[in-house]
Amino acid sequence: MDARHCGQGRGAVFGGLRHQRVGHDGGTVARDAGIFPEKQQEMPFVRTFCRAGLPVGVIKSLREDFVAGGEPVISADTKKKELIGQFKNAGRTWHREAKKVKDHDFRSEAEGIAAPYGIYDIQRNFGALVVGRSADTPEFAGNSILTWWQLHGRNDYPGAKRLLILADSGGSNGAAPKMWKKHLQEKIADGYGLEVTVAHYPPGASKWNTIEHRMFSELSKNWAGIPLESFDTVLNYANGTATKNGLHIAAYSDPGEYAKGIKATKAELKN
Repeated sequence: MDARHCGQGRGAVFGGLRHQRVGHDGGTVARDAGIFPEKQQEMPFVRTFCRAGLPVGVIKSLREDFVAGGEPVISADTKKKELIGQFKNAGRTWHREAKKVKDHDFRSEAEGIAAPYGIYDIQRNFGALVVGRSADTPEFAGNSILTWWQLHGRNDYPGAKRLLILADSGGSNGAAPKMWKKHLQEKIADGYGLEVTVAHYPPGASKWNTIEHRMFSELSKNWAGIPLESFDTVLNYANGTATKNGLHIAAYSDPGEYAKGIKATKAELKN
């Protein structure tokens, strides 16, 4: 990946997005399609490409480069949060007797709120789901990827030198949060000597992220119509998700408490 892919003007960026059939509405403006040069200086092992998101064709080229080198490529995102308790879950299922659920979904009546963070290994058709019980923050996202790497990634790719992460432009693993890069640097790059590359999809193109249609869709179908009565219910149904195409998922609980609004200082980024 060099400057010719990203360091282009606004017109060239829009033209590239239109060529890739990526639309945009009045609420999104591709102001900068360049690499974060300051981030590369502060964090030599974590590279984040494109503030406004990469053209899909460039992401495809990155994927092919990593796959050809036998390096891991993961698609990561947070699935829709789920209320835990006797609440109706969209869908139908076979039962001798229907379970009774509440007629309203009030958060105040929930036992908790599950934040399912998914990591999908594109080459191995494998998913790891980390179910948080606190806020969906950059630290939680970083810890979830660390969980995947410690339990699966480093064993599946013992000789890996690089890691490619495909993510949306917003949310806890978005292009803007500096804490996201900080945790990747400290926990993955420094901790395991990996060069981490994060490629963000353009705004409005999150559904193109592989995890959405390869992993999250199967999870939703597996627990469709099932009231998620407890965190164990979420974990059990996630662990039981498999497809004829070979997808299998391992689910883990993260009981940690994550505070919102924490920002990385310039001193922390330089260290």
